[in-house]
Amino acid sequence: MPNNQFKKGELYSFITGKASTAIARRLQKKFNQANLNLTIEQWSVLYHLWKDDGRSQQELCNATFRDKPSITRLVDNLEKLQLVKRVASESDRRINRIHLTRQAMKLQEQAMALAEETLNDALEGVSPEHINLCKDVLQRVYDNLK
Repeated sequence: MPNNQFKKGELYSFITGKASTAIARRLQKKFNQANLNLTIEQWSVLYHLWKDDGRSQQELCNATFRDKPSITRLVDNLEKLQLVKRVASESDRRINRIHLTRQAMKLQEQAMALAEETLNDALEGVSPEHINLCKDVLQRVYDNLK
């Protein structure tokens, strides 16, 4: 028996999509107000590099759920902004490792503070128990479909 207690128009993807879009819009607004020349898409790539610098483009595809052409375009634009540089892998010249520049490292603290502020705004009035429940449910949905 299906475990779907949603009415039409209340699908998981609709609900999570609305929340995700609202968070992204708010964060982009904060970046713009702070004069950070970053898009949300660029920030998502930098975020994963701040956690683990020197990832390959394929690893960034996997981490950000983007396809190869999208990551290539994002890395190209981040290179133009002098925030990343491509370095050919020593073990396999076909693989580019993406490394942060000093300029990108300087952005980390400010960008992450704005992201944390945005997430705090989004979760205002939501109990830690509800947050954990939501994370568990969404992880289960993801695991069921991957």
